[in-house]
Amino acid sequence: MSSNQKSVHKAEYKHFLKRLRQARSDAGLTQTEVAKALRRPQTFVSKVELGERRLDLLEVQDFAKVYGKPFSYFFPKA
Repeated sequence: MSSNQKSVHKAEYKHFLKRLRQARSDAGLTQTEVAKALRRPQTFVSKVELGERRLDLLEVQDFAKVYGKPFSYFFPKA
């Protein structure tokens, strides 16, 4: 993988994290409330939002359900 490909993926993931935080804000939820809904510790939500912990597709789907957003909301348009 070239360094250019890495930077593209990094930019896409930054976009994803921004949308994830925005979705929580739009839903009017705290990290603690989200964690409770997901049956995870609050630190899990914090680490995800900071990019310290990556999510798999099923976990993204879980966040989308909690936030009332479609799965596609979190990803840039192709």
